Amino acid sequence: MGDDGQFHAQDEAVDLSATPVEAWVALGFFWLLGLTVFYQFVTRYVLNDSAAWTEEIARYFLIGTVFTGAAIGVAKNNHIQVDFFYRHLPQAVCRWLSRLVDVLRIAFFGAAVALTAQMMLRLNNARMTIVDLPMNLVYGVCLLGFAAMLARSVWVMKVHLKRGYSVLERPESTMEDRA
Repeated sequence: MGDDGQFHAQDEAVDLSATPVEAWVALGFFWLLGLTVFYQFVTRYVLNDSAAWTEEIARYFLIGTVFTGAAIGVAKNNHIQVDFFYRHLPQAVCRWLSRLVDVLRIAFFGAAVALTAQMMLRLNNARMTIVDLPMNLVYGVCLLGFAAMLARSVWVMKVHLKRGYSVLERPESTMEDRA
């Protein structure tokens, strides 16, 4: 309410400068997925002549959205976690357990990058079912997603080490909290 007794609504300024690259890539895949599904809808229900390639391509755009979007979850450090034991164990034990979680996360994503690269090498010339494109395009997106998750995991561990605690030790904290 203003001094004149009227309600004045003002939008806050939108600041997208803190949006990570992964979020823009995931948004791009999401829009491509939406456009593909819309095209599928139009060809199937309006033109009564369904485009066969849309099912396959939509699936691959969904895979791209998931793998690039998962890197955002790693960067925000808000994937599923159990903090029950951190409430009941001594602080020193919790600190070492949270460091172990960071190291295991990095090891997991490192292994995922290596295994995906190996699979891409073995698939070599495999093609998509309907669209005549190499399947390594899809697995390349998965590889880049895993690599982004690996890089973000290293960054998260550096943040945890710098500030001296992780979100497991202090559940009320976020990655935006700085020491």
